[in-house]
Amino acid sequence: MLQDNRRAIGAISIAMLAGIGNDVFAKLAAENLPLGEIMFLRGLMALAIVTTLGIAMRTRVTVRMFRHPTVLARTAANGLGTVLFLAALFHLPLANSIAILQALPLVITAGAAIFLSETVGWQRWTAILAGFAGVLIVARPGAEGFDYWAAVAFAGVLLSALRDLISKRTPAEIPSIALNMASLIAIILIGLSLSVRENWLVPTGREVLLLGAAAAFFTVANLLIIVSLRLGDIAAVSPFRYTIVVWAILLGFLVWDEVPDALTLTGSTIIVGAGLFTYFRERHLARSARVAGPVSVRT
Repeated sequence: MLQDNRRAIGAISIAMLAGIGNDVFAKLAAENLPLGEIMFLRGLMALAIVTTLGIAMRTRVTVRMFRHPTVLARTAANGLGTVLFLAALFHLPLANSIAILQALPLVITAGAAIFLSETVGWQRWTAILAGFAGVLIVARPGAEGFDYWAAVAFAGVLLSALRDLISKRTPAEIPSIALNMASLIAIILIGLSLSVRENWLVPTGREVLLLGAAAAFFTVANLLIIVSLRLGDIAAVSPFRYTIVVWAILLGFLVWDEVPDALTLTGSTIIVGAGLFTYFRERHLARSARVAGPVSVRT
């Protein structure tokens, strides 16, 4: 399991980078296209990519898998959580939205300890709390922005945590590609439902390319998140979700020339430090386990 934790940490770190890649290309496409259309078209492209990947890997996906209770529950939690958080995003300051969203590692770790009986030692809690403190320093949310919509956003976070906990408990015979396909179908339907309030436009060639790139990064991010959750301990993986803030700052500088200030750099340093502490601790535990043999190691 300790070796699995290290592989899961690698998977979630790459997933966060891919997630930011998706955000960058989707944001560029959103300069002209409405949200619902972006969700719909990106979802269709991502579904095509996942289906092609499944065929290439000869992964068996059946309709019966989509009807499995855990898959249905995970898809429902993911879809409703996405709707709630996006609705809140339109009414909250961006910094407040980021801060609320980054409560997810705390919520999911608590859920893993309560509902999955994972052992979460003080070192892991310290790393997660330190990472969250770093996010707050970067985001600097204002107290005036926490209102009714903040509660809606946090409800979205709770549903996202439920989605991830369900992912952990999904039977091994249901492949990660099937879970991703079910989520994409829900996202496509959500995007289509938003069309009643939007004026959809015919995308240009550039926008099609941007959405295609977003779909590719979106696919990689979602698949690796599922893999990391099914492979490693949630408490070991959670601090590395905060690396998405560091990737966002780096790409913001490279793409939009957004220069981070001193507080942003301080918060980023704390996030990276929390991640490095967790990584090297897992590495030390894995090495100790190899030396000591099959013993129980409290983490």
